[in-house]
Amino acid sequence: MAKAAVHKENLVRTAMRLFRRQGYASTGLQQILAESGAPKGSLYHYFPTGKEALGEAAIDMAGGMIADMLGDLATRHREPRTFVRGYCRVMAGWMEESGFQSGCPIATTLLETAPQSPAITAAGQRAIDSWIEVIVEVLMRDGQGRREARAQAQLIIAAMEGALILSRIRGTTRPILDVANLL
Repeated sequence: MAKAAVHKENLVRTAMRLFRRQGYASTGLQQILAESGAPKGSLYHYFPTGKEALGEAAIDMAGGMIADMLGDLATRHREPRTFVRGYCRVMAGWMEESGFQSGCPIATTLLETAPQSPAITAAGQRAIDSWIEVIVEVLMRDGQGRREARAQAQLIIAAMEGALILSRIRGTTRPILDVANLL
């Protein structure tokens, strides 16, 4: 990877991590630059409109990472029940690994910016729609129709998002593991 491309990726990864942990509004461009190791010129070269464009890129990256993880789980777990349990185990592991400092990699940013930022809102919609689509495919191969599968997939995502918040507040993975047992 060319050095310039490395700077861009480092900026986005750093923004993604900081937005997730401390929020979009509480994260400054100077902190992102300092922690990414990228030169200041890289920030404005790749993200000429500033923080909002970086936020959109961070949502796209984080959304893609979750979609890839769900796709991998869908390949390994053919049944919806084992898929959901696998999803919950991964998310519980991530939460525990972060010391309950992190939650969903896009929720904090979206809660602070949607709908005021159309670009970040659209990135969030793309991300969540891609997650739902992976789950829809898992449910449909178990015989559900598309409409029912979509509704249930949205329920799974909504339950996980709520469980991540409860897990972070309570400092335990129990709410996430309860989702695995109840859905």
